[in-house]
Amino acid sequence: MISSTKAMHGHVIGGTGAIELLACIMALREGVIAPTIGYEEPDPECALDVVPNVARDARVDAVLSNAFAFGGLNAVLALRRV
Repeated sequence: MISSTKAMHGHVIGGTGAIELLACIMALREGVIAPTIGYEEPDPECALDVVPNVARDARVDAVLSNAFAFGGLNAVLALRRV
């Protein structure tokens, strides 16, 4: 499943990655995938499991949190249920 919360909270400079990470931690703990709001139409040539506009319940065993910042300061964190 693919989701992005940035459309809900905007760009909070250095805090954006932390907010996205919190959404990932909550998905692991609570089993709720945050939606990608404003998602209207899937690309028929790109079969991704996007979570559009409404949160989805699911068992989540692992997540990736991507943070791509200004100036090439990028990070990817991988978390899993233990």
